[in-house]
Amino acid sequence: MERVGVRINMSENNTVQYTEENIKTLEPREHVRLRPGMYIGKLGDGSSVDDGIYILLKEVIDNSIDEFRMRNGKKIEVKIKDGKVVVRDYGRGIPLGSIVDVVSIMNTGGKYDDGAFKKSIGLNGVGTKAVNFLSEYFQVKSVREGKMKRAEFKQGKLVELFPETETSERNGTEITFIPDETIFINYKFRSEYVERMLRNYTYLNLGLKIYYNGEVFESQNGLRDLLEEEIDGEIVYPIIHIKDEDMEVAITHSDRSQSETYFSFVNGQYTSQGGTHLSAFKEAYVKTIREFYNKNFEAADIRKAIIAAVYINVGNPVFESQTKTKLGSATMGQDKKGNELETIKTFMINNLKSKLDNFLHKNPEIAEAIQKKIIISERERKELSGIQKLARERAKKVSLHNKKLRDCRQHYNDQKAVRKAESQIFITEGDSASGSITKSRDVETQAVFSLRGKPLNSYGLTKRVVYENEEFNLLQAALNIEDSLEDLRYNQVIIATDADVDGMHIRLLIITFFLQFFPDLIKNGHLYILQTPLFRVRNRKETRYCYSDAERIKALNELGKNPEITRFKGLGEISPDEFKHFIGKDIRLEPVILGKDQTIEQLLEFYMGKNTPDRQTFILQNLVVEDPEIDKKVALEETEV
Repeated sequence: MERVGVRINMSENNTVQYTEENIKTLEPREHVRLRPGMYIGKLGDGSSVDDGIYILLKEVIDNSIDEFRMRNGKKIEVKIKDGKVVVRDYGRGIPLGSIVDVVSIMNTGGKYDDGAFKKSIGLNGVGTKAVNFLSEYFQVKSVREGKMKRAEFKQGKLVELFPETETSERNGTEITFIPDETIFINYKFRSEYVERMLRNYTYLNLGLKIYYNGEVFESQNGLRDLLEEEIDGEIVYPIIHIKDEDMEVAITHSDRSQSETYFSFVNGQYTSQGGTHLSAFKEAYVKTIREFYNKNFEAADIRKAIIAAVYINVGNPVFESQTKTKLGSATMGQDKKGNELETIKTFMINNLKSKLDNFLHKNPEIAEAIQKKIIISERERKELSGIQKLARERAKKVSLHNKKLRDCRQHYNDQKAVRKAESQIFITEGDSASGSITKSRDVETQAVFSLRGKPLNSYGLTKRVVYENEEFNLLQAALNIEDSLEDLRYNQVIIATDADVDGMHIRLLIITFFLQFFPDLIKNGHLYILQTPLFRVRNRKETRYCYSDAERIKALNELGKNPEITRFKGLGEISPDEFKHFIGKDIRLEPVILGKDQTIEQLLEFYMGKNTPDRQTFILQNLVVEDPEIDKKVALEETEV
């Protein structure tokens, strides 16, 4: 299959010329490398959970998962070291005569044959080819019935096809790849993201063991295990777990969270952006609760603070993009005669209603707890309604979009925006910092929100303060997260503060705000810290931006005698022309990731509470010790100065 493109030329009088010479034919490999976003979404450097390198990994693992789902192989091994990925499964193995075709020729694969793969994850024959084309090195090895064959590629081009040999290895497929650094700039696999992906696979595939760099992931209770792993703090009632052949749900309510939290899956695939199955679940859950209690509760009160995981099996699922993060299918598939089965909405309403209604009748104590939670949510909503109204009016009066927020044109929740996944908002402090970023930004995808001074320490405060505090009120309005994270306007919320004590304090206060009132913003991987350089080292020929003393020393050694050294003390001191380097394609972002060692309440209590002596002891015990060699060089330089 070939791609046809158009190359536009301009005539001398600047009119567009469109002739046969403008038509260019690209091979599939060239097209994938030229337009990788069409196949794997945004590229990124690995700081975001949906960056391209994780899509590459997912595409390879998806094939191994499909083997397991067809009852072939119960173990998958994943190894990642220094950017090199190795995935080995113990399924049937790729037919030896086809190992080159299935990883290099578009629309070639076994998933077009319903007899070989039923209700699989990937059906379009693109995934592994895209991985191959976007890797600087790629190897496929297959073992079948005592025979082994392998092939090596470079940037998608076959380098060597090794002859078939005999082997004592177990059947299966092994894929090795190294993402191309010319496409994935400064990329790094983060174990937290990889582990979350692997855990999600095991929740939906009981009996499967995934080995990741020596650690084993498996699940005994499916989505119940997922919720127990993800829940932070206390829950209102024990997890409701309902399961049959084509549907599984796990439901509970948080005792402290304000927002709705969902995890949705299709055919073993984690759909981070939801889709028709998640929408159907929400509607079915509200309908079931209303009918069970025979009361017309508000949907927002029924679902407030809900934590739920939803999984369905769909025949030939249709996703809205190659990355398969959002389900677009309207029906459950087709029967053997090719007739459409019932809609996903009808299936979910009928299936969930009968099973959940039956569960609640058998467990009256849980039914009572749910009703109490709804009534509390209803009362809180009514108490806040007056304050919310005043807050919205105040937000309009201060002209949010002109003074506090310099908005961008593309937004995360705008389905028509081509670059919505790239949308970012920088939260800054002060006019000088926000001015530099505003002048440097990409107005299509980057917005700037300016704080006035240090925000309030919101630890221990109620949601009421969000509406009564002008800064918090305007910030939640800018992000559009008052009612639900589903309406979040930017994919990446980036804290951009000075690299000094005051900047760090402001950073902590902003993180505290999100942890206290919108923890799912962090849990869902939307919050980041902008890394900006501490030094600029330059001579007449070259300029280096250094993010640490180690990088500064290296630059001094490599740029020769007497280079000019500038210490950036604040964001406002960096000129807009220079700032373009730090928030453009080479942007360095550090994701804010919640660990599993402590709950949010424990984190906030320790770091933002009134236990100052404990924190002082902690700081003294955890001082960062620099590299002795670097310290020695820094000391010598300071002595010379």
